[in-house]
Amino acid sequence: MDTFIIRYIFHILDSNKKTEYSINIDRKTVVLQPENDSKPAWAKLEDHQCENCPFNKKEQPLCPIAKNLADVTDCFKDEFSYAPVKVVVETEERSYFRNASLQEGLFSIFGIIMATSGCPHLDFLKPMGRYHLPFSTVDETLFRSTASFLLGQYIFNEKDTKDDKKRYGLKPLFAHYAEVSKVNRGIIARINSIANKDADKNAIVILENFAQIISMEINSNLESLEYLFVNHDT
Repeated sequence: MDTFIIRYIFHILDSNKKTEYSINIDRKTVVLQPENDSKPAWAKLEDHQCENCPFNKKEQPLCPIAKNLADVTDCFKDEFSYAPVKVVVETEERSYFRNASLQEGLFSIFGIIMATSGCPHLDFLKPMGRYHLPFSTVDETLFRSTASFLLGQYIFNEKDTKDDKKRYGLKPLFAHYAEVSKVNRGIIARINSIANKDADKNAIVILENFAQIISMEINSNLESLEYLFVNHDT
């Protein structure tokens, strides 16, 4: 199987704890290929199951997101969100480095794991997972998310030769983020059931805040991005 690897290295400064995670993602399907077969009780599908979960426990006994997050959440369940860390992220193309709080580092790794875990509600994020940008800001995420979604629409519309009416728009993306919010709430409930401190939970809260802000921006017709395209030829 042809995979690409994203490697996260966390160094918690207060305790001098150093932890490394390698995320292996199938290059063709952009689905995470876990190294460990983790099956914690809190990853069972019915444990705080998301309200919009598309699976049933006979066919899918474990939540794919919770299963893939298990190793990371277990490692940091006893850490505070504000703990200072140095985080290095290594990809095929380049490396990234940031001094941050632990929740900021976890927000970044949780984002790539969740987007590539095979939850249908997050599959629209897989193109961004393929070109992962660690520590992205709200503005960067808004730009990348909307551009990626519209590019996908263009590609599939242009291939559909039977339909002369090309359909482009962000209403479906708004609907996608509404489902993402439900997933985030479900994952937060799962993590609350096992975490002793708040680092893991707050990382998901940051992701949820991003989802809410992006939804609001889409609802306002992306007014915050208009300045980037003023006086550009169309």
